[in-house]
Amino acid sequence: MAFGVDTVGRKLLWSIALPGLIAALLGVGYFWREAQLAARDATHDEAMELAEFVGTTFRLPTPEGLPPHTPVAELLRSESRLLHATAELNVLSPDGRIRWSVRAGEAGTRHPDAARLTTPGPQWARSDTHETEVLRPLGEKACEGCHPGAHERPVGLLHLRVREPEVHRELTDALGGALVAVLVLGSMLIVATGMSLHFFLARPLHRLTAAMRRAEEGDFLVRAEVRGTDELSRLAAAFNAMLARLTSMKAEEIDTHRDLQVTKWKLSLKEELEERIAELALLFDVAKSVNSTIELSELLSRISQLVPERLHIPHFSIMLVNADGLLEIKSTFPENAELDGMTFRLGEGACGRAAETQRVVYVPDINDPSSIFARRGLMSGHATGALLCIPMVHTDSVLGVLNFQRPEVASFAPEELELLTAVADQAATAVKNAMLHAEAVRLTMTDPLTGVPNRRHLFSRLELEVARSQRFGTPLSILMVDIDHFKRLNDAAGHRAGDESLRKVCDVLRARVRKVDTLARYGGEEFMLVLSNVSREAAYEVAEKLRRAVVEAPQLAAPTQPTGHITVSIGVATFPDDATTQDTLVDCADAALYASKRGGRNLVTAYSPGMELHPGRERGLSRPNDPASPSVAKA
Repeated sequence: MAFGVDTVGRKLLWSIALPGLIAALLGVGYFWREAQLAARDATHDEAMELAEFVGTTFRLPTPEGLPPHTPVAELLRSESRLLHATAELNVLSPDGRIRWSVRAGEAGTRHPDAARLTTPGPQWARSDTHETEVLRPLGEKACEGCHPGAHERPVGLLHLRVREPEVHRELTDALGGALVAVLVLGSMLIVATGMSLHFFLARPLHRLTAAMRRAEEGDFLVRAEVRGTDELSRLAAAFNAMLARLTSMKAEEIDTHRDLQVTKWKLSLKEELEERIAELALLFDVAKSVNSTIELSELLSRISQLVPERLHIPHFSIMLVNADGLLEIKSTFPENAELDGMTFRLGEGACGRAAETQRVVYVPDINDPSSIFARRGLMSGHATGALLCIPMVHTDSVLGVLNFQRPEVASFAPEELELLTAVADQAATAVKNAMLHAEAVRLTMTDPLTGVPNRRHLFSRLELEVARSQRFGTPLSILMVDIDHFKRLNDAAGHRAGDESLRKVCDVLRARVRKVDTLARYGGEEFMLVLSNVSREAAYEVAEKLRRAVVEAPQLAAPTQPTGHITVSIGVATFPDDATTQDTLVDCADAALYASKRGGRNLVTAYSPGMELHPGRERGLSRPNDPASPSVAKA
């Protein structure tokens, strides 16, 4: 049996048997010790009395005719019971020789321990467990008659060793045996008590503990063994009843947990479905919004309003690749005039990195120097948080970048990246369509040869300018410009040279007009210039400046022309001085142009009443593509 106290049985064993055994051992040990002390004290007293008796014998008178101290010698040779307990009894001379002894043959010899015994000193007695040793000096005033100086120094020594009485030794041995017997009996009692506790207490408790441990581990079907009707059996029965109740409750808990899991799963599916629906709704709204217009500026404005509001993005911007191949900020949320027009090179900052790699660039913390790609100029103040840059890619071509920023660090979840990437793809498609539309409009409104607006855009703009002039009462002037002897130039140098001359003349005119003015190709070799809020006199000065610029342009030298240089004739008309309608205004400018032709060409002529009625000019608007039109006759 182990000596630990980790079970109830062992605890009871050590708490009952061990104290009893210890008490018995202490009691026997106490009496044994007291017996030893009593035997030692008795031996000591007996030795002292015997020494006193022998010492007194020296004072007895010696019969006449006998040697001195004959009574002492007779006493030591006697068979007195008093001397049986002595182990040694000697009378020594001061030099350590034995004069009388209870052992025959030792008289006259030197004592083996003479050096110790003859050491000067008073009487002494030493006692140990089994014997007492006494040393007593002999000699006093009564001995002065036989031994002069006996009162000053001893005349002899009495050395006595008395053994412990046999009865005392037997008693001590008996008590020692009793101590051993108590120890053996106590050990047997402990073993018997331990076995009883093991079979009747420890084992049932062990079985009950094992059942409880299995129940603790989750096995609620286990049952404790019930034997008899004692307290442990009743405890096991109560434990089984508790397990039965717990089993029932566990079954109910399992059913409830399963129902909760199913409900939670359905709720998660519902939430995921709602998120997907919300994402699809957002994508639908983005698609609906961006596809409802093909104007690029309006499209960018709608994206900048819809995406941040629906996705709770506090800072948002759209960049497009401009004609120089740089990323240019076109729209921001909230609107920030300081950021509009800011440009980034490909590879610069997070946005440039996204455009260069055509991959999403996510910076969880824009203040982390180990991972930041953004240029500080894009951030307002002490910006913090996360930055997400998603490129808009269409058929492997980067159109721009969408920038999303939140003030919280690492605030973009992976599912948001997927949604925002889908938004960027839709935005890329819409932006591409808007660009294609803008290019198509530009092509339909621009003359392909000279790059200036064509006749269609000219009359659209002229209509707007006439309406503005009527509304605000401001003047509007138009200049009708025609290249002199253009047919001769084509016939002499070829149509390619004629086309090149048209482009050069257009470049000279375009370089010398305001941005608010409209220079357009009217048809053939004719151009029209619409000057908003310009009076008749100012328009004439502009026309004269343009005419001289053409004459002075070195790139317009032409040996095939009559003057060796390309020249232009210009007619000027002003609204509402010369006409009150758009068609009439154009007709007046055309009439003034005919007047310049008739005046010798390379001339500027302002309209005056009656010019449109000249016999050499047809009435009404000229049609350059008509062979019979005045334009052909003018050239």
